[in-house]
Amino acid sequence: MADGSTFERPGFTLPPAGNRRRFLASVCGAAAGLLLPRVAHARDTRHAFTFARLRYSSGDWDYNPKVCANLLDAVVQYTDIPVNQQEVVITADSAELLAFPFLFMTGHKLVRFSEAERRGLVRYVENGGLLFSDDCNHDVNGLYAKSFEAEMDRAFGPGRMPKLPRTHRLYSSFFEFPDGPPRTSHELNGWGDNVVHDYLRGVEHEGRLGVLYSNKDYGCEWDYDWKNKRFRRRDNTRFGVNVVVYAMT
Repeated sequence: MADGSTFERPGFTLPPAGNRRRFLASVCGAAAGLLLPRVAHARDTRHAFTFARLRYSSGDWDYNPKVCANLLDAVVQYTDIPVNQQEVVITADSAELLAFPFLFMTGHKLVRFSEAERRGLVRYVENGGLLFSDDCNHDVNGLYAKSFEAEMDRAFGPGRMPKLPRTHRLYSSFFEFPDGPPRTSHELNGWGDNVVHDYLRGVEHEGRLGVLYSNKDYGCEWDYDWKNKRFRRRDNTRFGVNVVVYAMT
């Protein structure tokens, strides 16, 4: 296919056990009673997928508001993973962050975390969470890219976020992407560095991907009314399904 995906496995169901499932179950018991109602619902259905968005004070964290609806639609369309219908917005220093195996982050502007937020992100990764950071500038020399990378160096140490090989399990967790990450239409639209980035980068902990970092601007690619997906020649949210499946297993 044009996006690099070669086949699908309809009816995918999460395994009944696994590190992340045990992790979520232990968190649910440890912090009961501390949640807002919307977060509590996500915890009550902890085997479901919840789209959690990272709120940070330095930049436009709430950009691309329709990404959640599109990604949930894709998960429902292609898999048997149950979903929570509402997006959860959460900060990196929240005690409830560990309840969510997937965390989306985006923006154009400065990324600056407090020391408490850095500690929260490190704890999140060390406990099995996956932060998906998507640069809306799609520019390796842009403000978001430079400041986010500097924050990852502060949190995890320099050199901890290399390019992911095309053989990484992320590219075969559901759909097959043998050529690596699919390109986006925004990479060559006259904004950013006008380069198609044929790689993603990531921070791994104990053999698991804990930070997935993109300069490809998937957020803008997925930011449209989900009802209009049927008019598209190809479904550009398929790679998002891979990310979700990886995070949930």
